[in-house]
Amino acid sequence: MSTAHEAAAPSAGSGRLLDLPAPTWGADPYADALRAGRGPLFLRRADGWLLPLDVERWCAHADPADLEVVERCEGAVLDIGCGPGRLVAALGARGRQALGIDVSPAAVARTVGLGGQALRRSVFEPLPGEGRWGTALLLDGNVGIGGDPAALLARTARLLAPGGLLIAETAPVDLDERVDVRLVPASDAHGGSERPFPWARLGTPALLRYARDGGWRAAGQWSSGGRCFVALRSRSTRRIPEPPNSTAVISSHRARKPSPGRPVADA
Repeated sequence: MSTAHEAAAPSAGSGRLLDLPAPTWGADPYADALRAGRGPLFLRRADGWLLPLDVERWCAHADPADLEVVERCEGAVLDIGCGPGRLVAALGARGRQALGIDVSPAAVARTVGLGGQALRRSVFEPLPGEGRWGTALLLDGNVGIGGDPAALLARTARLLAPGGLLIAETAPVDLDERVDVRLVPASDAHGGSERPFPWARLGTPALLRYARDGGWRAAGQWSSGGRCFVALRSRSTRRIPEPPNSTAVISSHRARKPSPGRPVADA
């Protein structure tokens, strides 16, 4: 999962963790949870409703449901909101070219510590290899990044090569919710010092509606380990390119020296 804290746009780096200014807020419960490898951690709506976040699973090795996603990936893979990097590591272990992006320095550091490539950057900022990625991933609720599914799908389409593959994880129920949330630990579950940020939760039917309206083609849907997934194909031909939406907020990254001719080589 990618936290939605806004960060200054970095210049692309090569082979080292990007050195960006530290966030201006105080305690960062997401970073604390990733460093510890466990929660509890929640997304909290204004009405007090709490969504528990599965930090332990994110910080563990890729599970069978993750590995099924890995096997379905094509070409070079961009993991949007890579979190602590288990998918990037699993792809790398199979010799696949993969880059994680996340706005959390702790997530990027953990991904790099696993031997993966990652950059601290939002998906809405300029990224390496735009228009040439074979597969993009939006797992662990990251289809909700920015709170505007249509905008996120449009941005992802511009990152992929024509006919590229998007694999997204959806909520196991039919819902289409866009709300402002705070990221809070259990000790602060009734308050939260974190500033609110926009988020969305989508079930498979809602994601397919947004995808259809955005020109995507459904390429499959499945369940594994109690989780739900959708595969989408971008347009096979490119329309007039649009510039990245730098006002939206999302993910992070770092780049190691890539293979020649791959999208990461643009980092």
